[in-house]
Amino acid sequence: MTPKKRHALFAKLQAIDPHPQTELVYSTPFELLVAVILSAQATDKGVNVATAKLFPVANTPHAILELGLPKLKSFVKTIGLFNTKAENIMGMCRRLIDLHDGQVPHDRAALEALPGVGRKTANVILNCVFGEPTMAVDTHIFRVSNRTGLAPAKTVGSVEKALLAAVPAEFALHAHHWLILLGRYTCKARQPECWRCPVASECGYRPKTKDPG
Repeated sequence: MTPKKRHALFAKLQAIDPHPQTELVYSTPFELLVAVILSAQATDKGVNVATAKLFPVANTPHAILELGLPKLKSFVKTIGLFNTKAENIMGMCRRLIDLHDGQVPHDRAALEALPGVGRKTANVILNCVFGEPTMAVDTHIFRVSNRTGLAPAKTVGSVEKALLAAVPAEFALHAHHWLILLGRYTCKARQPECWRCPVASECGYRPKTKDPG
C-alpha cells in the first residue's frame, strides 16, 4: 500500500469515527487492566457481562485480594481459560500493591512484569490510559494489516513494527482501534464484507466479495 493510500485509509476511518474507544467497559485504569487480561481469547461482550457483576463488588487490587481466588473465579467462570486468568489477576494485584502502591504503572517493562500481562495488553494500557500511540496487534489487526496490504508481515511482532512505521503520525493514537473495529465488523476472517467497506478502494485484497443481496 502506498503512503497516499495509507493516509486516505486512515482519513476515511477517522471521518467515520473520530474518537474510537475500546469496547471493553471500564471506569479506572485498574478495571481496564483486569478486563484486558480477561479478554484474551474471549469476546469483549463476554468480558463486559462478567465485569459488570465483578466490578461493583471488587474493582481495586486490595478488594480483589480480599475477595479471594474462589470467589473471583465464580465471577469470571463464563470466560475461557478463567482459572488461569483468575490466578493471574490475583498475582497481578499482589504485585501492584507490593511494587506500585496499588496503581497501574506507566511503564512498559513494569506492565509486562505483571502476571497475565504480555506486550499486547501493555500496549492497550499504554494507549487507552496513558495516550501513547501504540499498536496492540490482535487477530483482527493482524488479518487487516496483511489482507489490505497496509502492513504485511508473518508475525504479530513484525506487524506491530510495520504498523508503527506505516501509520501516519496524525493517526497513530487511534489507529489500532480503527483497525480492530474494521476487522471485527467488516473485514471479517471468513467472509469480509468488501461491498460495504469504507476503505475498499485503498485495500489491496484482490478477490473482493460482493453484496449477497
